[in-house]
Amino acid sequence: MSQKSLQEQREQRLRNLGSLVERGFEAYPYAFTTTTTAASLHAAHPDGAPGDAWPDEDVVIAGRAMTVRNMGKVTFVTLRDATGDVQAYLQRDRIGEPYGAVKKLDIGDWLEVSGHPFVTKTGELTVDAAAFRPLVKSLRPLPDKFHGLADKEARYRQRHLDLMVNPEVRRAFVLRSRAIAFIRRYLDDRGFLEVETPVLQAVPGGAEARPFVTHHNALDHDFHLRISLELYLKRLIVGGFDAVYEIGRNFRNEGISYKHNPEYTMLELYWVGKDYLDILTLVETMYAELVRDLTGGMVLSYQGRELDFTPPWPRIDYTGALAQRAGIDFDVLDEARLRAWAAERHPGAGDGETQPLAEQPLHQLVAKLYDIYVEPTLVQPTFVMDHPELISPLAKRHRSRPGLVERFEPVAVGMELGNAFSELNDPIDQRRRFEEQAARRAAGDEEAQPIDEEFLAALEYGMPPTGGLGLGIDRLAMLLADAPSIRDVVLFPLMRPE
Repeated sequence: MSQKSLQEQREQRLRNLGSLVERGFEAYPYAFTTTTTAASLHAAHPDGAPGDAWPDEDVVIAGRAMTVRNMGKVTFVTLRDATGDVQAYLQRDRIGEPYGAVKKLDIGDWLEVSGHPFVTKTGELTVDAAAFRPLVKSLRPLPDKFHGLADKEARYRQRHLDLMVNPEVRRAFVLRSRAIAFIRRYLDDRGFLEVETPVLQAVPGGAEARPFVTHHNALDHDFHLRISLELYLKRLIVGGFDAVYEIGRNFRNEGISYKHNPEYTMLELYWVGKDYLDILTLVETMYAELVRDLTGGMVLSYQGRELDFTPPWPRIDYTGALAQRAGIDFDVLDEARLRAWAAERHPGAGDGETQPLAEQPLHQLVAKLYDIYVEPTLVQPTFVMDHPELISPLAKRHRSRPGLVERFEPVAVGMELGNAFSELNDPIDQRRRFEEQAARRAAGDEEAQPIDEEFLAALEYGMPPTGGLGLGIDRLAMLLADAPSIRDVVLFPLMRPE
C-alpha cells in the first residue's frame, strides 16, 4: 500500500468518524460492558444447528470488526475479542434509523453489539443485533493478513498488528503466561518465597557475559544491567531464607540468534539443604507436570519432532559425551593433547573469531567443542551432568570426580534450557575462582566475571549447603508454542531502529 493511498484511506475514515458523531454517537466512549465473550458464546451453543435461535437470551458482546459485509438492508460483521471471533447480523428493519450509520463502519473499528444468538443457514453462530454502538474508529486500515504483514521483521516491530490479524500468534503468549503462572504455583506450593533483587548492579556477576552499562546521575557512578539473578539470591540464603525464587529479566550485551535475545526472562531458585541431584528431580518433575497441565499429556510436538517429558530423563556425562561424539580417545581435559587434536580437526578461525580454536583459552576450547559435537545432537529432554570446573566458577567441586563440579544442564532440541549446581559455599575456593576469572578479564576476556567483594564477604558469614537452578522462560515458551525463534515468544524483541 502506497503512502498516498494510506493517507487517502485515513482521510476517508476521519470523514466516517465525523459522520458517526453527527448521528449522535460518541467518538471515543469512556467504557463499555459486555455479558459474554466470543469463546463463551460458542461454548454455550456447541451443537447449534442451522435455524436454531435463542430469542430470550440477551447478550452484549464487543470486539474489533475484522470483516464488514454490507448488503444493503443487512450487514454481517465479524467481531474479534480476546477470546476469538463471532459474527454479528445487523438488519435495518430490526435496528431502525441508527442502521444508517453502518455504512460508516470500517474494518478495524471496535463495536458493541446487543441482541440474541442464532445459527445462520450456513451453520455459523451469530448475534442478531437489536442495537449497536461504535466504540472506537480505526483511522488506519488493517494490513492484509497474507500480504500486508507477512514479513517477520514487520511483525516483530508491530506486534500490535501481528496480534490483531494473526490470532494464532496470541496462543504463544497465552501459553507463555500460563507457564509462568504454573511455575509460580508449583514453587509457592512447595514453600518457596518469591523475591525481587536489583536489576541495576555495581558489579555484574553470576555468569560469564558482557553487560550493558548505564550511568546513574545522582550517584555519578556507572552501573550494569544484571546478567544473572544468582549472587543476590545467594545472599538471601546467607541471610536466613531457606527457599527463594525470582522470575525476572536479565540483559546480556551479546549477539542475537533464533535462541538468543539480549533481554530475556529467567527463573532462578535456591533451596537450602539440597544438592544438584535434588534440583534435577525438581526440574524433570516440574517440567513434566507443566507440560501435562498445559497440553494434557507428556509429549510436545516441536518443529516436527515429538519430545517426551516423562520422567526420568536420560542423563549423560559432559566429558564422556564430548569424547564419544567428537571421537576423542583421551581425557578431554588433557590440555596439550586436546589442543593438538583441535589444531588438526579445526585448523582455522571460526566465523567472527580471530583465533583458531586450538589457540583459544582452555575453558573456551572445551565449551566450544561441546557446542559443536554434543549439544546439537540432543533432541529429547536430557540432563548433561558433571561439567569441568574450569567452565563452572560458581559450582561446588564434585565429591568424587576431581576436576569436575556438581552441575547439570537440561537440554532439548539442541538448546540449553537451564543450569543447576550444588552451589559453591566455600568462600576460600570461591575467591580463588573469582581471581582466576579476574585474570582472564585482565587478559582481555570481557565475559569473565569480576570479583564481587560484597558477595565474598556474605559467603564468609556461612551459606548452608544449597542447590540452585536457573531456567530460561523464553526457551521453555518456544517449546510449548512450537516456535522456531525466540523472537516468536517475546512480545517486543529487541530490533535495530529503523
